[in-house]
Amino acid sequence: MKYLIPIALLIVLAPGFAWGQDWVVPEERKGRLSTFPFTDETRQSGEKLYVTNCISCHGTPGKGNYISLVPSPGDPATEKIQKNSDGEIFHKVSTGRGQMPSFRNILSGDEIWHVVSYIRSFNKNYIQKVMQVITSSAYPGAVIRMTMGYNEADSTVFVSASAVDEKKTVAVTGAGVRLFARRYFGMMAIDEEKTTDESGKAAFRIPAGLPGDREGNVHFSAKFTDEDQFGIVSMDTILLAGDRTIPVSLLAERAMWNNVRKAPVWVLLTYTIGVIAVWGFIFLIMMKLRDIYIIGSIIQGKKSAEAITETENQPT
Repeated sequence: MKYLIPIALLIVLAPGFAWGQDWVVPEERKGRLSTFPFTDETRQSGEKLYVTNCISCHGTPGKGNYISLVPSPGDPATEKIQKNSDGEIFHKVSTGRGQMPSFRNILSGDEIWHVVSYIRSFNKNYIQKVMQVITSSAYPGAVIRMTMGYNEADSTVFVSASAVDEKKTVAVTGAGVRLFARRYFGMMAIDEEKTTDESGKAAFRIPAGLPGDREGNVHFSAKFTDEDQFGIVSMDTILLAGDRTIPVSLLAERAMWNNVRKAPVWVLLTYTIGVIAVWGFIFLIMMKLRDIYIIGSIIQGKKSAEAITETENQPT
């Protein structure tokens, strides 16, 4: 029993101690760089992604209006976050920690770099360093590339990976690959993780009824699962591999978020009945006050008459 209280305190306070520690990023990931330069286009794309995925907690950069959490999400424009290297920011956004979710299955590698591009736009002293090639510990000195295609006959998307150097091009074999389809909110995993075969290919079966745009196009993103061995490589492309979907306006049918004309009938009836009930209750109170006033006037009149009568009956 004597150890019960210390153990309970340890359980309660341990998370706080852990949150208070600095977020240490592995050394091999701190030096990661984007393979493309940050431009106005990448910053604009990063801003849209930031607003969709990050602003709810981190607030508007430079405004200090981040949400109150433990640990604090912080303002991306502050020195505390800006002093991180590009690789550190990329790693933290990718992996997440504590109450910050991991975005590696929501955003592609390029999209995360776009977010980094937007965050860096609030640092006037920032000078970007760009990695010109993507190398792999499994294929030293080679550039890893991905291609993607669609086989309509068996409804599969195939991803091909190759390593290219000055002398030759070889297939990347035994590499774990994941495929995702972009949805309105995040990325949807397609099939299970696949491993590239001897020709460097991995095939993913498309589920029946996968919705696309008006023409049936679907935005796919593929990436390696073992980034330490094969590098941070991703491939984004649009393939005609989904069902044609005509978007329907959220305001087309009766719904809670629609205007008055298209609001649900039960909402209109409830509102109308509520308004009538409130005004009826107010009218009832006013009538009761009127009755009280009339009764008070009658009583006051009787008292006045009695007082006059008593005065007249007094002997002179």
